[in-house]
Parts: sequence; structure tokens; C-alpha cells
Amino acid sequence: MKSYNFDTVILGGGPAGMSAGLYAARGAVSAAIIDLTMFGGQPSNYLELENYPGFDKIGGYDLMEKFENQADKFGIQKFPMQEIVSIDLKNKKIVTREAEFFAKSIIIATGAQPMKLGIPGEKEYVGRGVSYCAVCDAAFYKDKVVAVVGGGNSAVEEAMYLTKFASKVYLIHRRNELRADKIIQERAFKNPKIEFVWDTVVREIKGDSLVNSLVVENVKTCASDLLNVNGIFPYIGIVPNAEQFSGQLAQDAKGFIVTDEKMQTSVEGVFAVGDVRTTPLRQVITAAADGAVAAVYAVKYVETLKDIPQKV
Repeated sequence: MKSYNFDTVILGGGPAGMSAGLYAARGAVSAAIIDLTMFGGQPSNYLELENYPGFDKIGGYDLMEKFENQADKFGIQKFPMQEIVSIDLKNKKIVTREAEFFAKSIIIATGAQPMKLGIPGEKEYVGRGVSYCAVCDAAFYKDKVVAVVGGGNSAVEEAMYLTKFASKVYLIHRRNELRADKIIQERAFKNPKIEFVWDTVVREIKGDSLVNSLVVENVKTCASDLLNVNGIFPYIGIVPNAEQFSGQLAQDAKGFIVTDEKMQTSVEGVFAVGDVRTTPLRQVITAAADGAVAAVYAVKYVETLKDIPQKV
């Protein structure tokens, strides 16, 4: 097994991780980014972004490619497709199936993933009518009927995107008003292909080889109904990708990593950035800002150390 030593190891190659890598490399420390998949993170699946400064509109993949190219110019080392076997935050040791990494500081940028509905049929029909990425799978639903569950920005934006392919999109929300930004709501209300299903939750996903219907329930009347659809896209929130760190550092009630304003966690020399940490806003721009802050203070932390940690 190969062994590497770095001043800073960054876990995750999304906007927070790439930004951290850029700032760490500019800080003249040896730095590496490790990712379970390829680099880019969730924004790589976004069709377009309208709220990233400097661009009126840009594709998510295109933006993250710019992040990666800029980080490459400063010599950041990248290790994609690394399945992590174990992590020892106190001793700054990461073991993957391919190599072991020793660091003086660690920046956690592992992001978050969509929250599951946790209902019968959800797990069984993943990839057969249940999807968590409209941009990835919308083309499979051309001229079909689908449902989106949720009321925030992601849910409404994905519902509008799906109307480019589907003949009809039900937007199911447990309340009687959306949480999405007003400008996004206004666009959705004007879209003739979207039908809003208020005060309603999905109780079960049904089908044969593929999804064909949803059992829904009105939360006010408790009345149940069957909604005929070919697919369902849940957008009800996110959960942090932080299971491997549980018990090693402070986390909030939902599992998000707690940090201070310097992105420092409860473990000395370990920082957390982006969607994986407790934060009031989860956007590409805030993730990138987190990465910059963490890297600056990780570099300062490394400069206080004299020796590379010994292998454990």
C-alpha cells in the first residue's frame, strides 16, 4: 500500500474542497484532495446557476471545471475514486483501499446528500422511478407524469426543469405555501405543466417493474388518494456525509459538524467546510468561502508545527 505525507489533506472535491485546495496550495503547503468519486461535487449535476457572482448564468459542471483548473495551476494533488476505509482525526490518518495518508491538518468537505422519504417502495424503486437528481434523469421521463416532493428552492427548480421533458409535474408539499425564494415561486406558478398538491405527504410508492403510482395523504383531512405517476423526485432536505467522523468530533442534533468562525472543529487541526458543517446557508458561494477560510487557518496551524506526525 502506498503511503503519502501532506501538510493538509482535504476530504471532498466539491466547491468547498476545491476552494480549500486552492488557498492551501497558495499558502505554500503541500496539499491533497481525496474524493470518493470524481471531482466537482453536487454542483456538477446542476443544469445552471444564476446566483454565482461573476456569471449571469453558468452550467454547474462548467463552473466546477473552472474551480478544478484553477486549483491545478497551484499544484494541488488530487486523488479521485478513493474509497475511505478508516479515518483517525486525532492522529490525522486516512486509509483508503489504495493508500494511506498522513497529514498535519485535515479539512472535511464531504458535503451532504438528499434526505430520504423513508417510506415503503422508496428503496425498492431507486433507479426504477425514484430519483434524487432531475438533471441526471429527466430525459427518461419524456412525455410522462412525475412528482416532486418538497417546497424549497431545490424542489421548485427541479420541478420546473422536469417540465422540459415531462407532460405533467405534480409538486407535492406538506404545507400550503412554498419555502422557495419568491422569484422562483413566481416562475413555477406561471408554468402550466406544474400542478401543486398542498398539505400532502407521500405515504407509499407503488409499481410493478417501475413506479406507477403514489399513495398520498392530506395532512389536514387525513384523506388518502392514489396519484398516478411514472416517477418521483424527493427534495425534502439534506443529511451530512459525516458518518465516518461520528464520535470523533462535535456534531449537532442532525449530524452536521460544529465549527467556529475559522472553520475549526472540536479536534485540533481539523476543519470542516461547506454543506457538511452547521451553517445557516448552503450555497456554492458559501461553500467556496468556507474553503478559503479553513485553508488559511489550516496553513497557520501547520506553520505552528515542527514535525510531521509519526505513523500510528
